Amino acid sequence: MCRILGSFAAGAAAHADRPDPAQLAAVSARQRHGGPDEHAVLTGPGWSLGCDRLAVTDPCGGQQPYRLPHLPGVLAVLNGEIYNHAELRRTLAARGHRFPDRCDGTLLPALYAEYGPSFAEHLDGMFAVAILDLRPGSTRLVLAVDDMGMKPIHLHHDPYDGSTRFASEIPALLAFEGVRISPREDSLDTLLATRTSFSTHTALDGVSVLPPGATAFVRPGAAPVVRRRGPHRITPVGDTQDVLRHEVRRLAEAEVPVCAITSGGLDSGLVTALAAEHARESDAPPLHTFHLTYRGRWPDSEAAYARSVARRTRTVHHEVAVDPDEIGSLLTRTVRHLGQPNADPIALSTYALFRAVRESGFTVALTGDGADELFGGYDRMRAALATPAGTDWAGTYADALSAAPRLLREHLYTANYRAHIADQGSAADRIEQELRSAEAVGEDRLTAMTTFETRWRLPAYHLRRVDHLSMAWAVEARMPFCQPAVVTHARALPTAARTGKRALYGAGAELLPSAVLRRPKQPFTLPLSAMLAPGSPLLETVRELLSPARLVLGGKVRADRVQKLLTRHRERPSHHDAQALWALAVHELWTEVVQGMRIPAGCAA
Repeated sequence: MCRILGSFAAGAAAHADRPDPAQLAAVSARQRHGGPDEHAVLTGPGWSLGCDRLAVTDPCGGQQPYRLPHLPGVLAVLNGEIYNHAELRRTLAARGHRFPDRCDGTLLPALYAEYGPSFAEHLDGMFAVAILDLRPGSTRLVLAVDDMGMKPIHLHHDPYDGSTRFASEIPALLAFEGVRISPREDSLDTLLATRTSFSTHTALDGVSVLPPGATAFVRPGAAPVVRRRGPHRITPVGDTQDVLRHEVRRLAEAEVPVCAITSGGLDSGLVTALAAEHARESDAPPLHTFHLTYRGRWPDSEAAYARSVARRTRTVHHEVAVDPDEIGSLLTRTVRHLGQPNADPIALSTYALFRAVRESGFTVALTGDGADELFGGYDRMRAALATPAGTDWAGTYADALSAAPRLLREHLYTANYRAHIADQGSAADRIEQELRSAEAVGEDRLTAMTTFETRWRLPAYHLRRVDHLSMAWAVEARMPFCQPAVVTHARALPTAARTGKRALYGAGAELLPSAVLRRPKQPFTLPLSAMLAPGSPLLETVRELLSPARLVLGGKVRADRVQKLLTRHRERPSHHDAQALWALAVHELWTEVVQGMRIPAGCAA
């Protein structure tokens, strides 16, 4: 697991200039938190390739960028884990390749030499890979990410000088000279409509992210050409519990300490139970589990459920209690690390939780992310399935994704901004169109929803956040539900088994406490409505960010109507108003933070 970076200029030839070392050091410094164990950058005429390493597989080997003596023209960097590296190593060794260590990424130059641009089709894992091919006649940069988008690559192509730059994190990318900071005009509407950036866009003009399962090809001076690969298919064996058990055991193996995140719900509970089972059967030390809560009495606490999972599975349980007075500073730090706005308050909890994981000495954490998307777990999915034919289920579904429903968004916008969104179209419009188109060509409604969720929403809303906020503390988050075997298994289940996570409830029947199996679904987050009530810790922070002076300057929302929304929430606290206010505040803070991302990288902690 690492942070990677690089550049590829139009003049990537013998006469081109080498990139400025000071600039590359600034880029690296912006994401060094994710790779504190080793740093290296290679440069040549018109190109650079670098890595900040978090040593997990073969910690004493695996120096990046990867180079093999018999393949001097092929360089590679990797962020992530390749779980089938031992099998690939055997295959490549049989073809004459030799490797200096056991690190998973060391085989990448040989894999590329054998299979060319289709090398990524052979990888099983979570990965963002950059291959620099400097061999005569084939000079190019090749970038690839895993099928689910667990590890991101952010890109900027300069149409004026033909250069392409990339980095694992947006703040690092912005430290490259020539990457201009310009928030997208629709960034606020997209945040309110989807709670995150949508599709391959980020909240910044000119900065994109590779979509899941994509490979990008960059020739000198040309814009990246992005192609989606076919899925990495693994034939699962057994029922849902068997398939998940196999993946949990595979991902629980590491050369560094491994723990599990236990929210108290079904998904993380299943991962915890199977990981704890594996630890007992392999005579390993007991599994450690982590759960985050907030000091004081707050509604919807899951701490009791998490403790019951820990007791049932016999783990060493850590209940991390965050002081609510810290939330203001947590908000600023999470927005800075994410590099773009995310309206889910879970971001603060995620950041604080992985901080505790790292401070307790763990480098790898197993999580339950991806289960709802694959196994139909969201309330909006059940509501859509219950909607009669001929009614606007897609519009209702899109509204359920929002931080502020369409009518509220239009009410809050200034006349000019409302007209701009109407003219350009909203992300919500594109979501509705995608869902309707899928149903129009005969795809069943559940498949249409799960395809949309895994293709776009899961990577943008969940996985990018987990990646950035775990790596903010140099923790590798591993996600069993996002592995190809589980994905293939879930998609092959009959509709009834993947509606409301019935297959997962069946898998957990003998593993988890009955109270956890019977409880209503609840997201792992902070109690936002209560924390925005009068006298609570977040209200003043949000009021300051939504001051009339700030909002009038931005010109996108009507300050008077936002103030009325604040007043309404203070008088009658509601989750829906709190979510809308939170999203507006996050966008305001992000707008301020992103303008400071041109300061020296050493100051951008």
